[in-house]
Amino acid sequence: MVQEELWAAFSGPSGVALACCLVAAALALRWSSRRMARGAAARARQRQQAALETMDKAAQRFRLQNPDLDSEMLLALPLPQLVQKVRSGELSPEAVLFSYLQKAWEVNRGTNCVTTYLADCEAQLCQAPGQGLLYGVPVSLKECFSCKGHDSTLGLSRNQGTPAECDCVVVQVLKLQGAVPFVHTNVPQSMFSYDCSNPLFGQTTNPWMSSKSPGGSSGGEGALIAAGGSPLGLGTDIGGSIRFPSAFCGICGIKPTGNRIRYGVGVQLSVGPMARDVESLALCLRALLCEDMFRLDPTVPPLPFNEEVYASSRPLRVGYYETDNYTMPTPAMRRALLETKRSLEAAGHMVWLSAGKLWELQHEIEMYRHSVIAQWRALDLDVVLTPMLSPALDLNAPGKATGAVSYTLLYNCLDFPAGVVPVTTVTAEDEAQMEHYKGYFGDIWDKVVQKAMKRSVGLPVAVQCVALPWQEELCLRFMREVERLMAPGRQPS
Repeated sequence: MVQEELWAAFSGPSGVALACCLVAAALALRWSSRRMARGAAARARQRQQAALETMDKAAQRFRLQNPDLDSEMLLALPLPQLVQKVRSGELSPEAVLFSYLQKAWEVNRGTNCVTTYLADCEAQLCQAPGQGLLYGVPVSLKECFSCKGHDSTLGLSRNQGTPAECDCVVVQVLKLQGAVPFVHTNVPQSMFSYDCSNPLFGQTTNPWMSSKSPGGSSGGEGALIAAGGSPLGLGTDIGGSIRFPSAFCGICGIKPTGNRIRYGVGVQLSVGPMARDVESLALCLRALLCEDMFRLDPTVPPLPFNEEVYASSRPLRVGYYETDNYTMPTPAMRRALLETKRSLEAAGHMVWLSAGKLWELQHEIEMYRHSVIAQWRALDLDVVLTPMLSPALDLNAPGKATGAVSYTLLYNCLDFPAGVVPVTTVTAEDEAQMEHYKGYFGDIWDKVVQKAMKRSVGLPVAVQCVALPWQEELCLRFMREVERLMAPGRQPS
């Protein structure tokens, strides 16, 4: 009856006029929304450009005042050596900061990874505690980390013009440890993607190959660190958001157990470091897992960094699996895993495939992590080695290959610490074998993966290292061993 009345209302001349008005209103609303979105993006780009110009001027000013500074030598130093030289007085914190400012500006020109310059970092140099473990270390931050006086937009126009009233907990702890946060880096809109593009700041590209994605959602961090524009960065991980950019860009990153480091009160994200080597990750966790963290957020378990576990040299009992039977590993992924396995065996570690049984159990019981832990212990495992989706996919492909998050998402569901280490690069033989890649299901996801990984020779390939909850130190120790045995030692040109 109601439908008949509506049809009658629209069937006459007045109904046609009403329909035309509704269509016109819808088109006008759509046009207005697009215009507002374009305006928001333009304002964001203007602020980004202004911040980058300020950043460049600060770096150039310091360069003119210090013409003899060997920035190339400084930028090539591993983070632990950099900290040592700053602490000894051989390098000044100012030299370190402004060298990285200049390098970050240069890297951004090719990758669009920096969203804003945290200009108060210059004043903070005078306030940085000299006894902190990260004294004088410039740290880049994923844009979601709140810094007083700066927006954290997540690529959303509605978040523009709402600067944070205070630093989030983890940024406060970084500063108390002497670190100097200096830039915010790009993220996909709302951070629900493992690509890195949003309407406000645009697409971030991979420093190894501009047609490839840097991964996400911590993609700006991955690109900046891989190209040498930051010695240390902080990301977040809710489904692989630290591990994808680390794998795609050829750096190291770790997702800790969910509450080991807090983003802020009431926010359930795994916060973890990203850097060029495992020792830098350990240094960052060592600094963050301190009394200041436990005081500022009493919900964080007071578990300081366990030096004994990290420094141990006893042989490890390593389980591994070659596939999760959902996302077929690419030829490069499979080769990376098996080469790492053989190197671990040759180094005296006990490695066996019984972790395949563990995966089946995980798949059956999904998130019942207590049963998974019981099975893990029954197998007497220390750690597990798994494939990691790599090399980098083409730009815009991650949004079409959402099923490929299976290797990382599992350990978010289980809330196990997991990190990635680059171990090799794609060979011409890997590329040729990829022509025959069909996946397990031959569906659209498998076809996207096959297409998006073409033209990848020379790109980094990683493996994933996993430990039980609250055993970040053991996970890092395993990652360090993999790095020692396998690290290809290459950076993007």
